[in-house]
Amino acid sequence: MKTPALLAVLVAMTLTGCVTAPHALNAPYPPKAEQSAAQPAPQQVCKTGSLMTQSVLYFGLSRHDAAPVSAAEWQTFVDKDVTPRFKDGLSVFDAKGQWLRSEGVVIKENSKALMLIHADTQEAQKKLGEIRDIYKKRFKQDSVMQVDNPACVDF
Repeated sequence: MKTPALLAVLVAMTLTGCVTAPHALNAPYPPKAEQSAAQPAPQQVCKTGSLMTQSVLYFGLSRHDAAPVSAAEWQTFVDKDVTPRFKDGLSVFDAKGQWLRSEGVVIKENSKALMLIHADTQEAQKKLGEIRDIYKKRFKQDSVMQVDNPACVDF
């Protein structure tokens, strides 16, 4: 009878997508750089616009032993340090940050999120690094988080 054979093929085809590679079960999260580099990312194709990079930088406004970064100080930083490096445009958002100190204490602070759309180049990454370093030094910050994602952009 053909029905049991057909049923067996359909079940096998259905279960094929359920198999997880053994190494994926014990993979660390987030993946280490050497593991990420070993597996090339799939090429993204844009249906509309061009493939660019969306970088979001997160700046805490609290300071150790000083008043928080003021609105005027923030705007001066954007005008004099960010804009000359990314003249094509940017967006700034108010944010509420939260992070865990090494002592196990959760710190909450007002923050700014700066979103930049740019070509995925070493030059752009260098400029982002400069912005982060300037902010950390000027406002005595431990870190400025950077998140990069591919983005299809059309104007």
